[in-house]
Amino acid sequence: MDPLIARPRRLRRTPAMRELVRETLLHPANFIYPLFILPGNGVRNPVGSMPEVFQLSVDQALQECEELLELGVRSVILFGIPDAKDSVGSGAYASDGIVQQATRAIKQRFPEMLVIADVCLCEYTDHGHCGLLHGQEILNDETVELLVRAAISQADAGADIVAPSDMMDGRIAAIREGLDGAGFQNIPVMSYAVKYASSFYGPFRDAAGSVPTFGDRRTHQMDPANFREALKEVQLDLAEGADIIMVKPAMPCLDVIREVSIITDVPVAAYQVSGEYAMLHASAANGWTNLELTMMESLTAIRRAGASIIITYFAKRAAKQLQANR
Repeated sequence: MDPLIARPRRLRRTPAMRELVRETLLHPANFIYPLFILPGNGVRNPVGSMPEVFQLSVDQALQECEELLELGVRSVILFGIPDAKDSVGSGAYASDGIVQQATRAIKQRFPEMLVIADVCLCEYTDHGHCGLLHGQEILNDETVELLVRAAISQADAGADIVAPSDMMDGRIAAIREGLDGAGFQNIPVMSYAVKYASSFYGPFRDAAGSVPTFGDRRTHQMDPANFREALKEVQLDLAEGADIIMVKPAMPCLDVIREVSIITDVPVAAYQVSGEYAMLHASAANGWTNLELTMMESLTAIRRAGASIIITYFAKRAAKQLQANR
């Protein structure tokens, strides 16, 4: 036998050995947990298409934050479900909007919790689209003006990060200028720079009540077939002042996450979206896969691809698993 034969299995023999040489590590502090906030008190509505996910009133969201902090998850991203919607999405930028209320409550009770506010109009418009309409056309520049107002309102409420998810052209520069002009120079912008028009968003739209009343979002969200366009969007948003770059969805876009992590010098986030989450749950419910194993494998793959931040509905469950493995 050749004495120089390679034997990689030497480093796989025991759990301690495998942990010693593990290249990619997960930590609860790298997770962001999405919260869907709606008016009321004591409200905890289950989302049928997303097991273990709920629409929460502010008091219930505070309970979630307490549990998250105990598990080491220190970041949440807030999505609002207003009690009334209109054609201009005014709830997104109202000083007493539901996300603004939740932000103030969370920061007052748990100042150490990092609160990220999603910046978009789709949850607040009566037509379910991400911007103002002229007929069935989504207006870009007029929408950006309202997104700036929303970002400033959220920062004023205490949000630590604003995260524009609308995919309007030029909105990062406008939001950065607006925040700076309003005295919020220290608030970072996490840009949904690469947001594909994905089929994996369906359960989220159930949870957030943002299903469009007509058409789809392919005129502003990216074609999933395009790779170079993703890199262009990243470069544009970096030039406009983005502090963190996000790729969405995550698992179908590991190649994009990898390339973005190579070409940028800012943190890269990835959103493991509702359809990915629901898919793993459904497979496990049918007895085809083990949920704990597929959850951890999928999160590790996203981290391995280059994402230092993962938005995931598995944040609590994964954090518990990581604690159990200590």
